[in-house]
Amino acid sequence: MSGSFFSPITAFFPISDEQAMWRVQNGDDAQAFAQLMNRWEKPIQNLCTRMTGDAHRAEDLTQEAFARVYGRRKEYKPEGRFSTYLWRIALNLCYDEIRRKQRRKEFSLDDPDYDSRAAVEDTATDSQPSRILEARERVAEVKDALLQLPEAHRVVLVLRHYENLKFREIAEVLSVPEGTVKSRMAEALNSMGRILHRAARSAAGTGSAPRKSPDRCERVFRALVPNEGVSKGCL
Repeated sequence: MSGSFFSPITAFFPISDEQAMWRVQNGDDAQAFAQLMNRWEKPIQNLCTRMTGDAHRAEDLTQEAFARVYGRRKEYKPEGRFSTYLWRIALNLCYDEIRRKQRRKEFSLDDPDYDSRAAVEDTATDSQPSRILEARERVAEVKDALLQLPEAHRVVLVLRHYENLKFREIAEVLSVPEGTVKSRMAEALNSMGRILHRAARSAAGTGSAPRKSPDRCERVFRALVPNEGVSKGCL
């Protein structure tokens, strides 16, 4: 990637994603592309991790997503937001990776500590080890349940509750009506509730320690989707 006459301006003044991509497309502006990567690398990596369940592979997919953006920069059409374009590229890579794993029957949770970092940070000021362990356990349960969802349901849940996209934005990314997104979300939440409920009942029935109750499902579920009012999905 070469520099351009845009680079000095880009280095000192913040620009929008769309402006940055225009400069990448028309001037091969390395500084503008670096800004896009700085803004979006972490969200895209989080998306790939939650879609595939593989944090290490997610790093590769993230780099591949940006490589595709740059490699196809001349084909980019500024008809919408850059973020929508980038989400689509990353999701297509995730779908391909999921299918490869399914063919090899290697779908597994390869990095159980990845999502638990945030939960542990929330309890870092608490001196009780039991709270940290519970946070890790809760995140692991949600992650396992998420990976059991069909792709169409998993993606709307990830984009909505982890990436904080609005229903309208998700509809744009997936190229489906907003009503379809809401319908898939409802189905995803109900499925998550049933999966967590079964897991809680199974653990309670085995006498494992610490002993779990099916009521724990609701607490786990609310930790995932605190504003949706979906505890009925646990029933």
